Amino acid sequence: MIRYTLKCSDGHSFDSWFKSADAFDALSRRGLLSCTVCGGEDVQKAMMAPQVKKKSGAAETAEPAAAPVSLSGPATQMEAALAAFRKHLDAHSTYVGSNFAQEARSIHLGEAPERLIHGEAKPEEAKALIDDGVPVAPLPVMPKARRN
Repeated sequence: MIRYTLKCSDGHSFDSWFKSADAFDALSRRGLLSCTVCGGEDVQKAMMAPQVKKKSGAAETAEPAAAPVSLSGPATQMEAALAAFRKHLDAHSTYVGSNFAQEARSIHLGEAPERLIHGEAKPEEAKALIDDGVPVAPLPVMPKARRN
């Protein structure tokens, strides 16, 4: 697994994990990356500080951790971004419910037509998909009570 710091064309910066550098490149070429803040699809790798492991195994970064987000103002902005993400997700992918793991594997193996899907998977199912090289990622979603 590899973690990249990504940046969208609006200047939002966020981190994301990928199975490999090739997996990132493949998703980028297919236009399947989007900003976690605004949903923008023009996402590139940002400059990153190297991580050096100490003997104890703890990683030391050259940059301090990001400050916690205040919930007084940005929560509304974050909720709006999540709502926009949900709208984009619903418009561009198919909900497959609890059949997600089976459907993702079928698409990966070429047994089902290639398309974007989302749904639910048990942690052990998601781990098995990742171990088998199936490109999957958890999605941020708003609780049902707050969706429009």
